[in-house]
Amino acid sequence: MRDDFDVIVVGSGISGGWAAKELTEKGLKVALIERGKMIEHQADYHNEMKAPWEMPFRGMGDQKLFNADYPQQQGLFFNEWTQDHWVNDRQNPYESSGPVPFQWRRGYQLGGRSLTWGRHVFRRDDHDFEANLKDGNGSDWPIRYRDIERWYAYVESFIGVSGDANDKVEGLPNGVFQAPFGLTAPELALKQRLAEHYDGRRQLIIGRIAHLREAKEGRAPCQARLICSRGCSYGAYFSTQSSTLPAARATGNLTLLTDQIVERVDYDATSKRVTGVSLLNAVDGSRKKITARAVFLNASAFNSVGILLRSACDSFPNGLGNSSGVLGKYIMDHGSTTFVARIKGFDDRTYAINRPAAFIIPRYLNVTEKQAGLLRGYAFQGGVSRRGYTRGADGPGLGIALKKDLKGVGDWVIFMGGFIETLPRESNAVTLSRSAKDAYGMAQLHINFEFSDNEHRLAEHATNEARQFAGLMGWDVLFASPELGRPGSSIHEMGGARMGRDPRTSFLNGFNQSHDIPNLFVTDGAAMASSGSVNPSLTYMALTARAADYAVKQMKAGAI
Repeated sequence: MRDDFDVIVVGSGISGGWAAKELTEKGLKVALIERGKMIEHQADYHNEMKAPWEMPFRGMGDQKLFNADYPQQQGLFFNEWTQDHWVNDRQNPYESSGPVPFQWRRGYQLGGRSLTWGRHVFRRDDHDFEANLKDGNGSDWPIRYRDIERWYAYVESFIGVSGDANDKVEGLPNGVFQAPFGLTAPELALKQRLAEHYDGRRQLIIGRIAHLREAKEGRAPCQARLICSRGCSYGAYFSTQSSTLPAARATGNLTLLTDQIVERVDYDATSKRVTGVSLLNAVDGSRKKITARAVFLNASAFNSVGILLRSACDSFPNGLGNSSGVLGKYIMDHGSTTFVARIKGFDDRTYAINRPAAFIIPRYLNVTEKQAGLLRGYAFQGGVSRRGYTRGADGPGLGIALKKDLKGVGDWVIFMGGFIETLPRESNAVTLSRSAKDAYGMAQLHINFEFSDNEHRLAEHATNEARQFAGLMGWDVLFASPELGRPGSSIHEMGGARMGRDPRTSFLNGFNQSHDIPNLFVTDGAAMASSGSVNPSLTYMALTARAADYAVKQMKAGAI
């Protein structure tokens, strides 16, 4: 009997698209499975070009509908234009426990959250990959920067990354960059002041972001419209639709299946291999199985864990490939703080574009500056802007006088968010609900999460530091809170099927391959063994490309 495919890839988001591209380009027949609907590039970005007056609620949305159907999805990048790119919570419920419920934001459609992500792409170095070993929190990463460096470069060269190669920051390696977006006048002033005051130990740089500044392979340069999450017909930012999917389709080796929910990964106890997946059609409820020589899970961190938990069998009663017992445990997120200040001294300056890139003050704590009593660290990301007419809603005023006042630009304001590294802890875990089912009769996921004392102390430290930065500039603090934002609100959930050296304490080896089942790979955020302090998506893509290369070599050698 022949398998239906060489490889099944579950999930079409940032990492799944990369898995499909790499495997098809290496000559394998691949089925790419997406549980959500088809969204074709350009043709299906229905709200992309609409002006506010063309939207029923002027872009603000029906708040009654949002509260009823999208209570967990509201936040960054969610609005009336983009609501169809986020899941309906009423139709896709989950359970949560902990002091503050976890906000699990999802996108069930072709491309997943590659349509709505923040697009910032940063490398990690050995400050990240060695941290677990050095301070004893979490499993030692089975790789180091040297193992993934060329894969970072490979991914950056394909997706197109805007960044400044002149920036030299310890702990934040440079990459393969197109031209950077510029810093504004207040940001440049803050950059200079920080460098002078802290002797270069703290730097403000423009973020590295997956937006083209130069045309590339059928994709046009970024137009700086800052409406990215509606979908970009220019293909200017990286998404599955604009980048990896066209490459995979061009090989002729791809079969794309949408509206197909993976109920379980099928396992054969005799061969000790996975054999394929069982699918449920989300539209008509029909079921079928498809087979393959290998399976890549890329359904997003928690959904990949959920599939593995639902795939329990006699050989693995606690979840497929879970002889270690760590499946679902050690999940992480980035904690976030909020700081806002009024900028003074730049009323004669403004800016010309809606820049899609934030600035970043990369982590310096326990990198260039040691801090006793605090583990790991944080990075600041943010931007400055001049307030527009909407500032009229915040203060007094009426009639003609108010209208005249709002014709001009308002104050300069700086926003900074602290990205707090979360330690991997066993108690932070994804499990299956004991009683609640979803609309398809499968057990709902239960997410238990709580920030540790270390994260709260880091948040306090970050807030005090942000106050000091504003003080150096003579800017007025408007809001500064050490209270961590709701878990999940950063949309950086990761862990649950972590990589590690020891099969007794980790789920995956150094090539994202199951310790227990050699033809099972997990290359999305579930594989992460630590969270770091920068956006994780570039690491997902690099790990995926590396794992695909390894898997193909193993298949050719007959090991899979």
